[in-house]
Amino acid sequence: MRSPKLASLELRRFGRGKLPRAALAALLLLPLLYGALYLWSFWDPYGRLDRIPVALVNADKGATAAGKKVMAGDDITKGLRDSDTFEWHEVSAAEARAGVEDGTYYLSLTMPGDFSERIASSSGESPETGALQVRTNDANNYIVGQISRTVFSEVRTAASTKASRSFLDKIYVSFSDIHGETEKAAKGADKLESGIGTAEKGAEDLADGLKDAKKGSGKLSTGLKKLNTGASDLEDGSQQVADGTQTLADKVNGVADQVGPFLKDNEKSIGDTAQLVADAASGIRANLGTLVETAPAAAKGAHTASAALNTVYKARCETLPLPDAACPDLKKAKQAAADVATVADDMNTLIEDQDGDLDRLDKNLAVLQKQAQALADRSPNLSEDLADAVSRINELNEGAGKVAEGAKTLHSGLGTAKTGAADLDTGVGKLKTGANDLDAGLYKLADGSGTLADGLHDGADQIPDYDKEDRDQRTDVMSDPVQLASQDLHKAPNYGTGFAPYFIPLSLWVGAMVAYMLIQPLNRRALAAGASAWRIALAGWLPVAAIGVLQTAALMSVLHWAVGLEMVHAAGTVGFLFLVTACFAAIVQWLNARFGAAGRILVLAFLMLQLTSAGGTYPVQTSPDFFNAIHPFLPMSYVVEALRRLITGGGLGPVWQACAVLAAFTAGALALTALSARRKQVWTLDRLHPELSL
Repeated sequence: MRSPKLASLELRRFGRGKLPRAALAALLLLPLLYGALYLWSFWDPYGRLDRIPVALVNADKGATAAGKKVMAGDDITKGLRDSDTFEWHEVSAAEARAGVEDGTYYLSLTMPGDFSERIASSSGESPETGALQVRTNDANNYIVGQISRTVFSEVRTAASTKASRSFLDKIYVSFSDIHGETEKAAKGADKLESGIGTAEKGAEDLADGLKDAKKGSGKLSTGLKKLNTGASDLEDGSQQVADGTQTLADKVNGVADQVGPFLKDNEKSIGDTAQLVADAASGIRANLGTLVETAPAAAKGAHTASAALNTVYKARCETLPLPDAACPDLKKAKQAAADVATVADDMNTLIEDQDGDLDRLDKNLAVLQKQAQALADRSPNLSEDLADAVSRINELNEGAGKVAEGAKTLHSGLGTAKTGAADLDTGVGKLKTGANDLDAGLYKLADGSGTLADGLHDGADQIPDYDKEDRDQRTDVMSDPVQLASQDLHKAPNYGTGFAPYFIPLSLWVGAMVAYMLIQPLNRRALAAGASAWRIALAGWLPVAAIGVLQTAALMSVLHWAVGLEMVHAAGTVGFLFLVTACFAAIVQWLNARFGAAGRILVLAFLMLQLTSAGGTYPVQTSPDFFNAIHPFLPMSYVVEALRRLITGGGLGPVWQACAVLAAFTAGALALTALSARRKQVWTLDRLHPELSL
């Protein structure tokens, strides 16, 4: 009888009753329950971290930095609550401590009271680091503690980056402020240079003007000196005229009846005296006009000179950062000019105060001149008009008295003006000397201000000036200078997909192991009939291999359609798993055929060796040397590597290598099973009475 027929007969046994059919159904579903349930339970644990209760303690009191309120604890709290990481419960520090201890919370995160203050200190004189406090309890769950360390490391990095960004942003803003202020200083230096240049030109013009002013003040002083001499003569003469007219009036009034003969005898003398008075009054009026016209001009010139010197002194000695060396001399010249202006003002004030008197004096002089001239003209006829003459002499006497009084006042005022004019001439001379020094000093100052402006412009060019976009970019780079350019090739979408290459072969191995608990590894009928050893081996292998195909189909259907396993090479994965189940069936068959009841224990032990050395969870390099040594010699090592490429993608080299290895293991296991079948055809006492039976 051929091997396929023997295999079909073996499978038909499961259809002879309800219990065998139930056993066959259980056999088909066992890998599904084993593999699918495991993968389903581990499918996406990281996507459900928001169900893990965690205590959050925000004791941060906040701080103030650069005039702004910093609430780093609130910012982190908001970010954590908005995230999908853990189920956050805001509690007190005592509640968090007790909850982590009794298992209410898996862990706690605490932001201390000085958290913001420490972060804000980065912009102060004594920067300090802020500390996030994490409390875990491995007695609750070790894995959660490991996950939390990764999560909170990211939180710490984000908080550190934000604090660094705030600190660096202030540095870059300071750079911009310094640059801006330096540019302002450079522009101010440019204006200073331009202003000093203008001041230099003004000083030169001032020196030239003061040169002319010196000449004018000299002439003014000389003129006022002469005018004062004339005023003195005028005072003496007018007083003599007043005395004469008074004497004349006294005589005329006292001897009016006797005047007729007197006038007739003295007509010529009276006419000469009246003519003298008229000429003197005319001269005095002319001098008064000159004084009135000259005094305001002198005062104005003195004020102009004083104002110009004040401007120069302020520009050189009060505005500039470094006062000029000529400032003491300029101050003296400025004071002298002010004194001269005061004297000129006094003289002008005198004239203005006496303006009414001068006008009256001028009018009186005009009247006196007119009356004296009329008297002189009519003197030959005085005796004929005595009454008129007496009246006119009285008027003349009165006018002469007023003229004498005004001449005295004028002489006194001109004496003061003469002294002021002399001081003005001396002060303008000093001012001229100071202006020449000022011109020379301003030339040096202009040269120095040009050097200052050039230096400030060069300095401004060397100080960086960042706009907001550039500042944000540089702040981001400096606060987090090293970025992880992560490129995940053939990324597994979730935890379950990553572990599928490990749990699927595990479930298929368990399926083969259980199958050979129900099906004999060697067909007894074939053994008793003396069939070929290869035929016996194939007859025991084919039923389990067929069941393995059904197990694989059921398992992968549920994983794909129910659990959600996505495979890059779906057909290739299923076909490869058919080869895997065939290989596992051959190996389990040989262990059971060769070692009998003890083989079942060896099947379980062989499974443990494969699970611990296949690198299905952690890389095998992280395992002890023993597991690294046996890793290349076990079939599951190649199955796990090949399934990773078939499910998540990548080069198929490991798949073809695994196919070759599995084919070799299958052929070798069948050969060893055939050898065991040949030995089983010889009955021994041990076979009739085995030492161990399972």
